[in-house]
Amino acid sequence: MFTITRLGHHGDGIAEGPVFVPRSLPGEVVTGEIVQGRIEAPRILTPSPLRIKAPCPHYRNCGGCALQHAQPDFVTEWKEGVIRQALAAQGLSAEFRMPHISPLHSRRRAGFAGRRLKKGALVGFHARASDVITPVPECLILHPDLTAALPLLEDLTARFGARKTTLSLSLTRSDAGLDLAVTGGKPLDDKMRAELGQWAGQAGLARLAWADEVIAQARPPFHQIGRALIAPPPGAFLQATKQAERALQAAVLDALGDAAHILDLFAGCGTFAIPLAERAEVHAVEGEAEMLRALDAGWRQATGLKRITHEARDLFRRPMLPAELTKFDAAVIDPPRAGAEAQSNALADSPIKRIAAVSCNPATFARDAKLLIAGGYRLEWVQMVDQFRFSPHVELAARFTR
Repeated sequence: MFTITRLGHHGDGIAEGPVFVPRSLPGEVVTGEIVQGRIEAPRILTPSPLRIKAPCPHYRNCGGCALQHAQPDFVTEWKEGVIRQALAAQGLSAEFRMPHISPLHSRRRAGFAGRRLKKGALVGFHARASDVITPVPECLILHPDLTAALPLLEDLTARFGARKTTLSLSLTRSDAGLDLAVTGGKPLDDKMRAELGQWAGQAGLARLAWADEVIAQARPPFHQIGRALIAPPPGAFLQATKQAERALQAAVLDALGDAAHILDLFAGCGTFAIPLAERAEVHAVEGEAEMLRALDAGWRQATGLKRITHEARDLFRRPMLPAELTKFDAAVIDPPRAGAEAQSNALADSPIKRIAAVSCNPATFARDAKLLIAGGYRLEWVQMVDQFRFSPHVELAARFTR
């Protein structure tokens, strides 16, 4: 028997040893077979009062969620705790603002797996640490438009998939309809292009891309961001829910205040540059040129925005240097999970007065925050944003001032 003492950063319970026990909670007594330090199929002998019945019928088999068995308030406190622990590990602390929790059925983009069978196809999410695909027709996190499209994905997989490989199906709900990007499939030839184009038209998709090639586009799959309509490249990164996007935008706008010249680092398609341009000039820097082309096209067609300039640049290999940063009085930085150590070092040596930081990894955020604070900044507040409900994924926004 083992007693769970805490949750790890992946949401697993941890008992002395350590022994990792998925879908367990602090204080619970469990038993089960240990394989390589894990009890994959635990039996709960003494359940926690925090334990609830998982609301989703797919939870037992699906690997998309890890925390449906816990009370929502506990999950929120635990996610904030992950951020606090990451800061404490760097000797830091901060005031926490009210968290944002995205509602159920709000996920506007998701990556599905599709496998062709002898008859039909199987489409869904992978089971935990497995290549087994679990269908999710009653998923609680997906927007209803994505759930309704699952039969379309099954039809596509049955027609164009291969039985020896698994398709990766990236589906996004745009304001103009569904946007589907497929990878891992058979190489394209002229016949397949024609058949896929016909299928996309019958399915009513806004756009279909196969292995990064746009096969069909009935209309640009645009997203309303502030005053602009942005049509990202196929499979491009977007915040998972519209509600979380708005919460992060509000946090960034509040953090930067009345700054007149703003630098947007890791700008993507303009999630922050566009709303910031309603009151300031913005220079957007992003490694992927296609993302910047989408931002520029949307900005040029919008009205009521100040100037947005842009620059394609790998900020990991070539960060903006302190001498280049003197032109700006504020910056927003939204790096990938690896964080932005080199860029944070440069910011720490810059005269920029305010920084809005957005992060999907509390550990690298805390590491970079320590660099900024050593350079003379103060971490004023942090806000946890939970747009990946029931998962251990944690996002945040924060404000730094000189």
